[in-house]
Amino acid sequence: MRYRLVTVLAMLLALMAAGPAAAQQAYPGKPVRIIVPLAAGGGTDVLARVIAGKFRTMFDQPVTVENRSGAAGNIGAEYVFRAPADGHTLLFTQPAPLTVNKALYGKLPFEPEQFMPIAIASLQDIMLAVHPDVPVRDLRELIAYAKANPGRLNFGSSGAGSAPHLAAEMFKAMAGVEMVHVPYKGSAESVSATIGGQVQLTFFAFSSALPHAKAGKLRAIGVGGAQRNAALPDVPAIAEVLPGYLATSWTALVAPPGTPQPVVDTLARATAEALRQEDVRQRILESGDSLHDGTPAQVADYMRQETRRWSALIRRAGISVQ
Repeated sequence: MRYRLVTVLAMLLALMAAGPAAAQQAYPGKPVRIIVPLAAGGGTDVLARVIAGKFRTMFDQPVTVENRSGAAGNIGAEYVFRAPADGHTLLFTQPAPLTVNKALYGKLPFEPEQFMPIAIASLQDIMLAVHPDVPVRDLRELIAYAKANPGRLNFGSSGAGSAPHLAAEMFKAMAGVEMVHVPYKGSAESVSATIGGQVQLTFFAFSSALPHAKAGKLRAIGVGGAQRNAALPDVPAIAEVLPGYLATSWTALVAPPGTPQPVVDTLARATAEALRQEDVRQRILESGDSLHDGTPAQVADYMRQETRRWSALIRRAGISVQ
């Protein structure tokens, strides 16, 4: 009897010791969905699909990308916010629903700061490009033309509250010009509208507009980073004409509130591994974007800084989408 009792106790202790490790190894225990809150075909959607492909190999589970666009990313963000906090439904997004929309909308059906940051996949310049028929060759000519024709220039963006939209609002405020905003459902639509002449200019995610600028379908006249982008070294930084101008974007992977930290850490390691792979790394760098290294805690701190920066601009400029 005593021997049996000792044996049972030993087995229980072994199971208790293996519990945390077994639970950690169990993730993912079923298919993973990555929600992109933008229309299919844009740079964010494409990168999400590249990372999903790498996850499939690492996790040996189906990993799919689902587009739930609308309301400046709020529809997709709310869906993930209310999803089970088990790491099997994730959000891959541009900044708007995480750092901007609360200041723009006032009240949201989710709390952006409660998402669990996992990783920032890429940092992106914003490109200012015009349709080739617009009679301007550079930033100074654009500002002069806009001042001479107040309210007659239409500019597109990938959506109200998106990074390109805010980049344009910052440009308007600093240059002292009036232009009319035409929001689209994603970068693919805004690119097509500018190439087709439905709008005269657009602020784009750099990677979305780069091939069209190189092909001559768009005329790139400025970038939003602090310095010129190596992919288009002849195009000046907007800050060269408007000192202090800075407008960049990024793509991030986050999980629903309350997702266990071991799951977040597993996803962070998997994302870092995917981004280190040469084909992914080259794809990002060749598009004019850059890579971001950081732990989930560092990503959370960066997002808080971005929230403060853009919220201040929104208040100063009186921007609202209500």
